[in-house]
Amino acid sequence: MKLVYNTNDKPKFGQLIIFAFQQLLAIMAATVAVPMIVGNGMQPSAALFGAGVGTLVYVLFTKGKSPVFLGSSFAFLGSMPAAFAGAVSMEKGYAGLIIGAAFAGLVYVIIAAIVKFAGVKWVDKLMPKQVIGPTVAIIGLSLAGNAVGDLQKGSYMVETVSQAIENGAIVDVVGSAPAANPLIAIVCGLVTLAVTTLCSVYGKKGVRLVPFIIGIVSGYALAAIFTVIGISTGNDALRIINFDLFKDMGAFTVPEFTFLKGIKGFKEIDGAFIASLAAAYVPVAFVVFAEHIADHKNISSIIEKDLLKEPGLHRTLLGDGVGSMVGAFFGGCPNTTYGESVACVAITRNASVATIITTAILAMAISFVSPFVLFLNSIPSCVMGGVCMALYGFIAVSGLKMVQKVDLEDNKNLFVVSVILIAGIGGLVLDFGAIKITSIATALILGILMNIMLSKKKKA
Repeated sequence: MKLVYNTNDKPKFGQLIIFAFQQLLAIMAATVAVPMIVGNGMQPSAALFGAGVGTLVYVLFTKGKSPVFLGSSFAFLGSMPAAFAGAVSMEKGYAGLIIGAAFAGLVYVIIAAIVKFAGVKWVDKLMPKQVIGPTVAIIGLSLAGNAVGDLQKGSYMVETVSQAIENGAIVDVVGSAPAANPLIAIVCGLVTLAVTTLCSVYGKKGVRLVPFIIGIVSGYALAAIFTVIGISTGNDALRIINFDLFKDMGAFTVPEFTFLKGIKGFKEIDGAFIASLAAAYVPVAFVVFAEHIADHKNISSIIEKDLLKEPGLHRTLLGDGVGSMVGAFFGGCPNTTYGESVACVAITRNASVATIITTAILAMAISFVSPFVLFLNSIPSCVMGGVCMALYGFIAVSGLKMVQKVDLEDNKNLFVVSVILIAGIGGLVLDFGAIKITSIATALILGILMNIMLSKKKKA
């Protein structure tokens, strides 16, 4: 792929801020959604700060060669409640979040040590293109329902959500959205998608680098017009944006970092609690490792440099693992490399690591600025859904491009690709008590086993 900015390029300062803001918009929704879903008083602004710190750690370990942002991992949604389930106080629960993330990061550190000793050739042998390609594709395709669902909704962060967070309750984010007419929401989302696409395809060089910003601003403006008309006429069906978020808005606020909330809880930690956290987090870390490989194979194909060899898989694993620990120390959420970030790099053709660093710093800075955080939170789901149709679709297409290089006339490859696609799209999830293997990881595991089973087939 011909890039406008390579990994070591540094755009001018003004451009850098704009590019960073675009990356932030791409990862924003998913990053703040995890703490909202888990609830128990977790703050989206703290998670945003943690994602920024974690990304800087990742960039440091990867020697500034991998243009990927780290954000809150959805894979650990089933693990994080274990911290509160086994706690007699909220302080112990927050301490548990930090300890659990440490277990997950430790798995990465151990695997990184093994990779450093054994090399990466085994990865290519275990997960060739016929395995990685369809796995990357289903990462995007598995998110299709999220994009389409968001496309039909108004604001996903409304007043009832902020109240629930203050009360330390787990809330139903979808159920608390305004009763906007789905058709109006779809119009706003499709306008966002259309503007983003037109800017990316027909825009001049400067416009092609920031299609998501222009698309989101256009969709937001249209949603704002509908909302103003709805408020003026008393028609709730037209109210797409929840402007109530801006009531009683202060200038600055300090996020309630996890380590501050959990510092007293470490005194309550016992062996049984630690064991329960290990059981909840460690198996999932092995699952996320597989997704780590897929993401880095994908970004490697985009920048045309094998990141598993340079800076090396051991370094990307260390960056991801330690970055996850540090991120959870501040925000409570283990982090992971984001497919949305990879897709943003691919569509804009901007692989500048300087942009990623600036995005991380921007994420940390705005977590203290109330108006900015509230503005980002007020972007309606339908607008983000329009953007995500392109982002998630591009992840899927990136995987399919890898499959293009596979000989599908060979039944061996055909079976491997077929099994992965169907298991992943079909949503095959394996539950072993507290351990849950996601559909993506299940599909990848089945693909690896199928490929090994058929590897002895001799070429005709």
